[in-house]
Amino acid sequence: MSQNPDHSIRRIVLPSGMAIEVVDLGTSQLGQHELHVCPSCASDLVQPVGWSETADDKWELTLHCPNCDWLAEGLFDERQVYGLEDKLEEGLVAMLNDLRRMTQANMAEEVDRFVVALNSDLILPEDF
Repeated sequence: MSQNPDHSIRRIVLPSGMAIEVVDLGTSQLGQHELHVCPSCASDLVQPVGWSETADDKWELTLHCPNCDWLAEGLFDERQVYGLEDKLEEGLVAMLNDLRRMTQANMAEEVDRFVVALNSDLILPEDF
């Protein structure tokens, strides 16, 4: 593991043979911005991939950015974790709303095709 006063870097070889570097920025650097924003690429898609509660109402989180594959560990207070949780909840609500709209659009398209097939006498008893 390489050491720096500001952070530490560990190289990990995964079972697949792929190697990744885990950068532990510590609480000081990660605490300077919102946890859902990647400090490497500024993507707002950072997500926790590991967590555990520690003493004094702190949380140890492993954060991952799927955009640039940034990975870091740090110790955070409840306020920071609840802020991340709120952003994750907002993202989930947005995804569910998109899924609902896409499902509705797909169903409307299927109904339209079925109506055209019925009107053209293309639906036979054997189709059921």
